[in-house]
Amino acid sequence: MPPLHHAAICTVDLTRARGFWEDGLGLVEFFDHEFTGDWPTLFGASSDRLRSVFLGDPAHPDAGIVELVEFATPDPADDATDRPRVGFFLLSFNLDVEPTLQRLADQGFADDVRRIEVPAGSDKTVPMAVIRAPDNVLVELIGPAR
Repeated sequence: MPPLHHAAICTVDLTRARGFWEDGLGLVEFFDHEFTGDWPTLFGASSDRLRSVFLGDPAHPDAGIVELVEFATPDPADDATDRPRVGFFLLSFNLDVEPTLQRLADQGFADDVRRIEVPAGSDKTVPMAVIRAPDNVLVELIGPAR
């Protein structure tokens, strides 16, 4: 199976999105560049200009990249929904849940955090949480068994 290189998120506020992914989750910028191309043909976009920011973990460069895409002329976002939608569902990260949620809260991202504990055998549980990132992206946080 070919490895997944990156997942792209179209954002209307790149500064706010970077605050969530970099300051909140701890991802690091790998790449920030503006491109002009036939994005209307390739993506159905309304602009031929976009900015692409690749974020990842330098300690695990093979873990995949989150790409933030900002078009020069953004299209309106779809209405947010609380229920899972057909198609793209979420991005999932293995990390220490509570300190990550605290960093996100410190950045102003504390709305609608949902937490559970999943049994992991031997009297251990795995902490899990979901939070909505900017641009309505659901993010799952999975901690180590404890």
